[in-house]
Amino acid sequence: MLVAAELAAQGVDTLVLEAEAATSERPRATTLHARAVQCLARRGYFFAPEPRPAGGATTMPFHFAGIPGLSITAPGTEPVPILKAPQAELERLFESRARANGVRVLREHRVTDMTQDRDGVLVTARSPQGCRSFAVAYVVGADGARSTVREAAGIASEVGPPTMSALTGLVRIPDPRAVPVGWHRTPRGWLIAKKGPDGRTLVHTLTEGDASDDRHLPLTLAELSEKAAWVAGRDIEMTDPRWLGRFSDYTRLARTYRAGRFLLAGDAAHVHFPIGGQGLSTGVLDALDLSWKLGLVARGAADDGLLDTYGPERRPAARRVIDNTRAQVALMRPGTETDSLRALLAGLLESGRGNDFLSAMISAQDTVLPSGPRRRYRSLREGTFLDNIELTTAQGPSDVIGLLGRSGKPLLLLLGEGGGSCADTARAWARSLHVVHCAPTDALPYDALLVRPDGYIAWAPDGGEPLDDALVSLFGTEAGRGTGADTGTCPEALSAPAPVPAGTGRR
Repeated sequence: MLVAAELAAQGVDTLVLEAEAATSERPRATTLHARAVQCLARRGYFFAPEPRPAGGATTMPFHFAGIPGLSITAPGTEPVPILKAPQAELERLFESRARANGVRVLREHRVTDMTQDRDGVLVTARSPQGCRSFAVAYVVGADGARSTVREAAGIASEVGPPTMSALTGLVRIPDPRAVPVGWHRTPRGWLIAKKGPDGRTLVHTLTEGDASDDRHLPLTLAELSEKAAWVAGRDIEMTDPRWLGRFSDYTRLARTYRAGRFLLAGDAAHVHFPIGGQGLSTGVLDALDLSWKLGLVARGAADDGLLDTYGPERRPAARRVIDNTRAQVALMRPGTETDSLRALLAGLLESGRGNDFLSAMISAQDTVLPSGPRRRYRSLREGTFLDNIELTTAQGPSDVIGLLGRSGKPLLLLLGEGGGSCADTARAWARSLHVVHCAPTDALPYDALLVRPDGYIAWAPDGGEPLDDALVSLFGTEAGRGTGADTGTCPEALSAPAPVPAGTGRR
């Protein structure tokens, strides 16, 4: 839904095929970390951030492998570093934005087949009206761990077998003292309890061992209750179950995020143990990286090669999440052999010496994007994130968040008298850029700066590369310089293949 909303904001005719009839209320992710929140804010998604102190930084408590003491910090000019928002709420927000931007959302459409050729992709879906076909230019597979798109594209994966098994359920516990809210470690495993809706409790158990043979068996209340009692070492009465399920620390990482006209995002590309609240944030950052690039390509404002930068930027980020969640699982194993490791890490967190590294990693604020394959030069600022600084434009005071939220295109800031020689270049690339003239500022000691829609710096002049050369490398000469027509308005998806990215929903 987020990819669709962003594509449609650029004027791209976009279709979502969603297997479910409505947004699932099943408890899923609830955490968005700092970099995902910051990037969403730059795309105009504001979540009523809490009041922040003037200047300085904002810090919120978190944990690592259930060990308290970790704190996530973000600049005071940014939204809160940890946003608690149920996944269902975010899905509804993104779907509402997508529909308002003109996206066609077809629910109860389960994709069954996809065929790719040099002109596009023919997508077949089963719906209440029968079998339907859609001819599109690109398919974004945001369809979960068992991705139909990934299979159709023939994309292989690196997998890690499960070593821990988990049960989960939303239940009522008559005696609230039986399972207090929080993380509880015992010699046999973990029992985690969180407040749920309607007075229910969301219960997780985590125990050592591979239970993959049972992964397709429906979980019963009796099994969840017995496992929780075994971990806790006492009887635990549970009633009125909802959303019972199983999961594990199985990992998957797609070997590539692109195969021709197929692209992957979210759990279709990467799966890891759900610890540390990183899964939802990683998927959101995938969507924001991909959507501005695909939008430009679909409109003919950049060549197809721009899409080749998506996987090399996002796949290493997913690898880091998989690695750090594996480390957290290792620290959560039952047994006295991990007690010393946990005590050591707790001491590092309490001292603050290990906090900066882990905080930046968990929140993805340490992400530096690699240079594109077509770039010959690079400023030290390129690939880093531009903080939300104040800027003065011809229309009055603004800031980075405000300026990026007005367009889905990369933002070219021209600072000072016309931005120097970059002003002429900017006029030639108007189809691909959103150009803003600003007053000089000590925070940006440049004549010009190119900022991606997600907030990362794409070019700075101190790298020695002229702006025009950098834009040719990024967008492609013919597409970016405006010598072709903008093809963002496309025929209906049932017509002959046209530049209509289609996002396929859950399997």
